[in-house]
Amino acid sequence: MGTAWAANNQFPWEIDRYVGGIENAKINIMMRIYSNKWHVYAGLAILNPAAQRQIRQYAQSVTDLYKLMLEGRRTEFETRIRSAGAAVFSSDARGDLLLDDALLDKFSLSQDPKQRKPNNHLSLLAIVDCWWKLGIVPYNHMICSTPLFRIWLGVTEYLYRNELLLSEAINTAIVDTSFRSDDLEFTFAARAWSECVSFGSFDAYRDRFENIQRYFAPRFEDAVRMGNEMIKTIAQNTKSSTRNGL
Repeated sequence: MGTAWAANNQFPWEIDRYVGGIENAKINIMMRIYSNKWHVYAGLAILNPAAQRQIRQYAQSVTDLYKLMLEGRRTEFETRIRSAGAAVFSSDARGDLLLDDALLDKFSLSQDPKQRKPNNHLSLLAIVDCWWKLGIVPYNHMICSTPLFRIWLGVTEYLYRNELLLSEAINTAIVDTSFRSDDLEFTFAARAWSECVSFGSFDAYRDRFENIQRYFAPRFEDAVRMGNEMIKTIAQNTKSSTRNGL
């Protein structure tokens, strides 16, 4: 996401297309990652065969879904989205949601609150599609999960278990072209990062990472403060949900 926003010369918190709880989580995670050192994530991605496999599938999921969007193949697109959601969430997503908009709305970098606009959430749809294709049930990995993993799980769960939001995302993906340029850059970015990891080049990874890092650096101070508050609140919320049976 950071690569795509930088390629479009965007600071997403300044754009009315990226407003609301789910968007706050996306932006804060991106900024938290880029405010850290490149090697923290390079080692996890390049040296872990399981991570490489997931990164490749994620890039493929993004590409497949984006092509269906471009071609307007609503039935196939919706069937794939709902099949993935049923496989990942149907049996394990019980009880209260890990996250909700009311919680995430508190953590915005925007100084000018705007009304939320529909978003196709391609990045989130592709996460669930990737889990589905690899046969991963994320709830089975909660014990050793990181705060960032719990946020991604909470955000995707919230999207998929809210029928209005999910239907809105599916419809937006097919009929609304306002995100197409952003989605194009995001698809390019997902594939480029996957190739970078598959090459196993730490130098290439560092170069890509630090180029994007410099673009967002002016807002790191605010982002780290906001991100730490979000991580703390969400970690407490998800731990409570886990104890209650998730």
